[in-house]
Amino acid sequence: MRAADLDLSELLTVDPQAGELRFSGARAILLDAVAMGLLRKQLIDALGAAAARALLTRFGFAHGFRTAEAARAELPLESDEEWRDAGGRIHTLQGMIRLAPGADGPLSPGGATVEASYEAEQHLLHLGRAEAPVCWTLAGFASGYLSCVEGRDIYVIERRCLGRGDASCLFAGRTAEAWGAELEPHLPFFQEDRLDASLRRAAEALGRAERRLKARAETLLRTAAAAAEPGGIVASSPAMQRVLELARRVAQVDATVLITGESGTGKERVARLVHDASPRARAPLLAINCAAIPEPLLESELFGHARGAFTGATRDRAGIFEAAAGGTLFLDEVGELPAGAQVKLLRALQAREVRRVGENRSRPVDVRVVAATNRELAAEVASGRFRKDLYYRLKVVELRLPPLRERREDILPLARALLAQAAARMRRPAPRLSPGAADRLVRYAWPGNVRELENAMERAVALAEARRVEADDLPEEVRSALQPPDAGPRAPARARTFGERARTLGEVEKEHILAALARNDGNQTRTAAELGIGVSTLYRKLKEYGRAPGG
Repeated sequence: MRAADLDLSELLTVDPQAGELRFSGARAILLDAVAMGLLRKQLIDALGAAAARALLTRFGFAHGFRTAEAARAELPLESDEEWRDAGGRIHTLQGMIRLAPGADGPLSPGGATVEASYEAEQHLLHLGRAEAPVCWTLAGFASGYLSCVEGRDIYVIERRCLGRGDASCLFAGRTAEAWGAELEPHLPFFQEDRLDASLRRAAEALGRAERRLKARAETLLRTAAAAAEPGGIVASSPAMQRVLELARRVAQVDATVLITGESGTGKERVARLVHDASPRARAPLLAINCAAIPEPLLESELFGHARGAFTGATRDRAGIFEAAAGGTLFLDEVGELPAGAQVKLLRALQAREVRRVGENRSRPVDVRVVAATNRELAAEVASGRFRKDLYYRLKVVELRLPPLRERREDILPLARALLAQAAARMRRPAPRLSPGAADRLVRYAWPGNVRELENAMERAVALAEARRVEADDLPEEVRSALQPPDAGPRAPARARTFGERARTLGEVEKEHILAALARNDGNQTRTAAELGIGVSTLYRKLKEYGRAPGG
């Protein structure tokens, strides 16, 4: 049998039941070429080119030597010459190289010419053109294979390389004596001492870098500790600091808390802070969004139901009041409760007991209630949409969260924290904010508050091409922000003379809106963002003033 007769379908066997591949009788695995290229890049980045070359050369040597041993036991080749030629044939069948037509082996006077090399291809893909030959694994493989076949140490050196820009790769193999002084610069990469020394140097460098990073991280943590509160709340501004101080104080008593503020200001985070700082911290904190549950199901979710209470009630079920026993119940969007549920919630708060839907008996509950709303409940009470007695029962202590535009000191610390969180979720390095991006962030009005900022930072992590967020990576409305609200030039206040009519609120509003529109050169998107209102609301106002496009 000749080396040229070797066929992949005969050398490769698959045992699906055992989950095994065997090549020439030896256990083998399939590896993705790009994954191997990425491994090469990681080795070079982490250890340096010299250590990476030593590691890959010795790996290739072991692979080649084992391949020759397995082939010796499995293949009935006719002569030593056929065994030498089989190395190149096997390497071709494994997808590592493509020999040039009529190419001789590495031991021939002219060496072995290779037209295609997976290793050179991957080096070019991940690292670009090299200044020296880079087919280290292939040279190691040929050295190991021939050393096994010849029964003496053979060193294969790559003299030309596709990865260096040459037209082909050329591998030449000789003994150490035959190479003479030409082998000296290459020999250390075949020896363990070179690899061990390189790895020791790399380990020492990594240790130094790790100590520097640890010291820097400790400094950053100490710096952030002043701004970061439990629960991940960033609070550098005096307004937010006052809210959190009150939250910590009220957490120590069992009073009901009402958290108010615009949508996206972080009401649930503050509720968790109240729970975590309270004596109930070891018990659960359960949350329910009163606006997200259909009215017919809301009472069952809150208070539970008995079997047969309604169609589909096939068993007794405890409501969230009972499930949160001993802990805290967070009622989000409490201003959306329908009138019937308001009555039952008031009774639960006053009597500290609940009655399941379909039952006649009451069950005592031990739970602390924290409610939140983005509505002005006082106005809802005045309009008759919310019960006055429930309002006062909920508002034992009110925590009013300021919108983000009123605590601009928190915007950049928050943005950096949210960038890090988004990067961790996407498994990407945390980018930094460029000065231009940071400037846009602090100028924007953030009508969606922290939630909008979080979405913007997630977008920035996804789009950032380098490890820095540029202004172009931010949403269009943020990029367009030219100045913070109320930052434009103002005329001095004019004193109103005796008998002069005071301007109405509508007139003041109209003047403010039209001034903002002028500052933004008529751009309604930027104007709405500056004013903290929706574009549709702005359009409606402009239509009232006769200033809408086409109006």
